[in-house]
Amino acid sequence: MKHLIEISKIVTKKKVRKIEIFDDNALKQKNSKFNEFYEALSANKFKNDRDAAQFLYGSTPTDDKYRQLKSRFRKRLLNTMFFLDVNRPSASSYDRAYFSCNKDWTLVKILLSNNANKTASALARQILTTALKFKFADVIVNCARILRNHASEIGDEKNFEQYDQYIKQFANVLDAEIRSEELFQRVTINYHKPLYELTDLSEKIDTYCDALVGLSEMYDSPVVYYNMFLVWVYRYEMMRDFDAVLEVCKRAEKYIEDNPQYYRDEKLALFQMKNMSAFLHLKDFKNGKTNAEKCLGSFPVASETWFTFMENYFLLAMHTDNYINALAIFNRATGQNKFKKLPHETKERWKVYETYLAFIVETEGRKNPILQKQVKKQFKISKFLNDSLLYPRNQKNFTILFLVAQVLFLLDKKQFGEASERIDRLKSFANRQLKKEENYRVIQFIRMLQTVMKADYQTGVPPNAEKYIQRLKEQPPIYRGLLSELEVIPYEQLWEVVLKLLK
Repeated sequence: MKHLIEISKIVTKKKVRKIEIFDDNALKQKNSKFNEFYEALSANKFKNDRDAAQFLYGSTPTDDKYRQLKSRFRKRLLNTMFFLDVNRPSASSYDRAYFSCNKDWTLVKILLSNNANKTASALARQILTTALKFKFADVIVNCARILRNHASEIGDEKNFEQYDQYIKQFANVLDAEIRSEELFQRVTINYHKPLYELTDLSEKIDTYCDALVGLSEMYDSPVVYYNMFLVWVYRYEMMRDFDAVLEVCKRAEKYIEDNPQYYRDEKLALFQMKNMSAFLHLKDFKNGKTNAEKCLGSFPVASETWFTFMENYFLLAMHTDNYINALAIFNRATGQNKFKKLPHETKERWKVYETYLAFIVETEGRKNPILQKQVKKQFKISKFLNDSLLYPRNQKNFTILFLVAQVLFLLDKKQFGEASERIDRLKSFANRQLKKEENYRVIQFIRMLQTVMKADYQTGVPPNAEKYIQRLKEQPPIYRGLLSELEVIPYEQLWEVVLKLLK
């Protein structure tokens, strides 16, 4: 009761008239500008302030009414963060516990700032119990410092020594976690750079891997272990040793299985995603499919992670000529209600996938009627061929992928004049906009198409094509989620398709 009295005194003096949050009751007020703003944001209707101001007030972003609404809306949205429902089945015990500990830690700091020291200490003891169970080193150190101070003030020597021991023990663990995060971040900051720029990093990453193994042997911390596994995965990806990637992911999943108290949804999902990426690069559809069907059940359907995983699953099917499976995966993904709410660039990638699938159905479907029966929506080839394909410069790879698809359709129709026009556009991209190292593979394929055009679309391998084919073989494809690396069908395989179309 004394703690309730202490808290009530603070609330009585400093309470606000109304707590403004977005809960179910507030969102039922359909005439509210707040709710109008909230629902439009949730539906991805805005790209910028200009869109929002025009939608809400028919004004510019500098309008006072819009600026005031945005400021109050942001405050209400942040207030709501304190009342998130973390007890949903999709959240792991580890994530729920960490959120609750940090939310309660905020209360401890508020109580301390209002001189409610006894209540703050009591709450800190509760937080510490949970933090010790899950080994939240940062939370343990924070709470133990408060409790050590409180023990000193009341002359409790036994507890003072206990809390001091926690601080000393977990301060070292926290230092190890911070070091492991640093090493992981040093790799992450370079991860999406073109492979030719990663030569210097390859030597450093070996040192990072050894350092992380050393930290994991000294400290039993899930943070250290997760960072160690991820850095090793990135190391082997850069080395293109995808069998080793699978082995590291297997060990990481075993660690998660053996330590259920440290289970985290996003960490398991990340290792499962890396597994799928490895199967993609190994072109192992059989094991990739088994892995996919097992993993998809662990992601919330139509979540961001689920859609990303489905992309890799789709690409694996396309890269291994499993076109009926690819079509089924495509239909499964695009048939989700949440598909329409995906970011614009993600939806454009799926549009690319649809286009290449349509080409496969058009050509392979002639000898495989089952493939044609799987199609849910007719792709309008004539409309696609008349599309001018105008994308911003930073999305030029969409233009290239679609232009290549247009060339394929036109070669199939024996419309060589129009195919030449598209190849000339691709040549212009290769000469003026594509970087020699970063876009190496697509440039080689464009050069190969140029040899076809120069040979007047004659049957057989054109003169001068062999050197470009060899260059492709020397630098196999790698896909790390970058648009610049996307090959719906690897260019080596696409070249074989082109040769067949010329017969």
